[in-house]
Parts: sequence; C-alpha cells; structure tokens
Amino acid sequence: MPEYLSKPKQIAHIGIAVRSINNVLPFYTKILGLQVTRRELLERELVSIAFLPIGESYLELMEPLSQKSTIFQFIDRYGEGVHHVALGVNQLSNRIQKCKQHHIPLVDDYPRKGAWDNYVAFIHPKAANGVLFELCERRTTTIGSV
Repeated sequence: MPEYLSKPKQIAHIGIAVRSINNVLPFYTKILGLQVTRRELLERELVSIAFLPIGESYLELMEPLSQKSTIFQFIDRYGEGVHHVALGVNQLSNRIQKCKQHHIPLVDDYPRKGAWDNYVAFIHPKAANGVLFELCERRTTTIGSV
C-alpha cells in the first residue's frame, strides 16, 4: 500500500466514554494519580469533557448530556470504555482531501471545531478494522486549566 499521508505527530488523546465523569474521577485521580487540567462543555455534541494529561498525551473522559448524544448511543450499544484514539496532525484539510482521493471512509468531510477550539475530523471505523480515529489539528499552544 503506498504511503498517502505523512505520519501523525503524536497520540493527542484517547477518548473514553463514561456515564458520569464525577463517578469515575476517583479511579483516575486516586488510583492512577492523574489530575484534571481542563473541563469543557461541547454543547453542539451534547457532551461534557474532562482532560487528564499523561505524558505528552491526554485521557479525555466524555459524558453524554442527552440521549441524543452520540456518546450516549455509544455507551448504550457498547458500554463504557475506549471510544476513539485522537492523532495530532498538521494540515487537517489536506489530510481529509487525501483520504477522500484514496476512498478512505470518513465521518467528517470537513474539519469541525472540537475541544480547545481545535479542528477535528473522524476517520470511519470501517477504514481501520473497527477503530475510530480522530484527526486533531491543535490551534492553541497552551492548555487551559480547570
């Protein structure tokens, strides 16, 4: 298979779907020793998010705010757990176009705003043997606090 895209920069975060962030935080903070450095509400996605840094990456806890949320639907179907792997990339729009040129199925045809005002696009899980990958282009250089 020819090389279509340049290598991602890093694993930006691992998204974990949970029913309640507050209920699972003691495991992440007391058992794993991590701490929340940012909480965010993505109203258009109907999701509350908490970010916990680990090395140069993050764990992203995602709690649905409504039964209409895709995270609610994911939990309803599969249970709580790993939802996606986010890869840090440059030139997200160009990556999306190359994926389209090579018939790689996408969830998003265009970059959209994600957490931290970053731009994101998802590659459909059928392209990667059931793994949902998020391509994430960081627009901010500093990480906010809680």
